[in-house]
Amino acid sequence: MPLTLAPMIELSRKQDGSQDTAAFARDVADGLSQQQKTLPSRYFYDGAGSRLFQQIMDLPEYYLTRSEFEVLTNNRQTMAEHFAREGFFHLIDLGAGDALKTKILLRELARQQSVFDYVPVDISGDAMLELSSSLQEELPEVKVEAVVGEYFQALEWLQEHKAERKVVLFLGSNIGNFEYQESLEFLGSVRSYLQAGDRLLMGVDLRKNPDVILNAYDDAAGVTAAFNLNLLHRINRELGGDFKVEQFCHHAIYNPLEGVMRSFLVSKVEQQVQIRETGKTFSFEAWEAIHTENSHKYTLRQVEELGSACGFKVETVFYDSQRGFADVLFTVS
Repeated sequence: MPLTLAPMIELSRKQDGSQDTAAFARDVADGLSQQQKTLPSRYFYDGAGSRLFQQIMDLPEYYLTRSEFEVLTNNRQTMAEHFAREGFFHLIDLGAGDALKTKILLRELARQQSVFDYVPVDISGDAMLELSSSLQEELPEVKVEAVVGEYFQALEWLQEHKAERKVVLFLGSNIGNFEYQESLEFLGSVRSYLQAGDRLLMGVDLRKNPDVILNAYDDAAGVTAAFNLNLLHRINRELGGDFKVEQFCHHAIYNPLEGVMRSFLVSKVEQQVQIRETGKTFSFEAWEAIHTENSHKYTLRQVEELGSACGFKVETVFYDSQRGFADVLFTVS
């Protein structure tokens, strides 16, 4: 039986889906107190950050979205058949956002008259309200139970329905934002909420020409730079920071040996920054960097080994035409 729930389940502390201010302040203080300063990439996505990321996805250099669109569009029928083979399931979309790519699968599942409900999960309450509204208009036959909260809050909430089959979506190469050990911990945690017969469809960006990768994270129009710098604007707005944002610049570098794209914010001058909510002042040397994001690129063997280490087995792999991006369908082993 499908879940009978309210249109939107609120598991986060704040209606706009933003992180608790105290946690945000603590994470910023911890990161900026390190010898190698860091800021967590999860704080990129306030309202302004989300709008900038939408612009990034439309950039000519940003191949990732187009590649995954191609994968999903060309393989939607087979994917839907894999999902629905054993009857009713919950389609759980971690980090759903506007679900633009997921809608390709939702339309196909509806066309095949599959029996399922859709559970988009995102920390942004505004995004989930907009998504629920758009799906009501575009696909009124699809039962939607939007969840506002962190990934594992949603999976924990679904545990009371453990006997019901689940298909988890983790699209967009988001797994690449984790370091290897973090990837193991994340996928291991996802696996702990699943059982035999459940599936995971995970997007992964594969290794390719380093120049193509670098350009995707350092576009000519400067939209990615604005997205990275918005993190400092957000600290100013929400935590009472006094960052002079114009005194920082975006810097991106790709290491083809490790297969890692790294992004930084670099202080152009020696300066001090006060952040009221942390109760601290932070000093920056000229050209000192803040590490803000990683994006790992994989070989297929690495993806298979990562899944295997966490209790997943590759069922099938769907590629784009350049074989530079893959959506990997795992089963619980």
